[in-house]
Amino acid sequence: MLHYQTFGAGAPIYLLHGWALSGRVWDSVIPALTQYGQVIAVDLPGHGKSDLPAGGCYDLDAVTEELVQIISGNAIVIGWSLGGLIALNLAQRYPELIAKLVLVAGSPQFVRSSDWPHAVEKQVIQGFAQGLADDYRATIQRFLAIQALGSEQARLTIKGLREKVFINGEPQLTALQEGLNLLTNCNLRPQLSNIHCPVLILLGEKDTLVPAGSGTDTARLLPNARLAVIKGAGHAPFLSHMSVFMDITTAFINESSQHTQRTHR
Repeated sequence: MLHYQTFGAGAPIYLLHGWALSGRVWDSVIPALTQYGQVIAVDLPGHGKSDLPAGGCYDLDAVTEELVQIISGNAIVIGWSLGGLIALNLAQRYPELIAKLVLVAGSPQFVRSSDWPHAVEKQVIQGFAQGLADDYRATIQRFLAIQALGSEQARLTIKGLREKVFINGEPQLTALQEGLNLLTNCNLRPQLSNIHCPVLILLGEKDTLVPAGSGTDTARLLPNARLAVIKGAGHAPFLSHMSVFMDITTAFINESSQHTQRTHR
């Protein structure tokens, strides 16, 4: 069973967090978002207070099916990192449910390949997978630190992530392992042409996990996308550059989508 918290009233805005964290990572932006609808902060399966998917399978479709059970129509989905990958799958499988999609430091393919250069080497994610068996707490902390690399507000970002990482309980080892498998092996690029709702691709200029260069390539594959790059931000722009993040996101919520590319200072 999925755990989630709701705030405010109005059109639904779902928040999907990244690997090893929980819906509480969004605490700082939730009050502002409630001015635009009812905010639902979800703990992904096996994270926070949520159970693993029913049946024991933890692939992308199984996780998506868990989310479908709580998502009503005309939804805005904001997905960060791993949550963004899941949000893309949700939008292409259940287009009737999604009004708009915000992809925060997310990508349809997280690992580098010959035809997808703006990504991390496979060995980086595999290194975290190997570390889980030895000391999963230390591995999570190392992963959080990498998310802040390059950011102008690195110390603030790490502090924010570390404060939230276990606040809803510790993630289950299966969810951690399978979440890394999703980041390593999933390639949703062929499915992006099926996503016709407006999509905001919101990236950090200094992100080392999802390089900003991936944004242009992702936008080309989506029928209705706009790209914004936050100058000086790393992998968690909603923590390091919250004001700019909110300005861009709320403008997108309120406006019709256009094919634009912007760099925000």
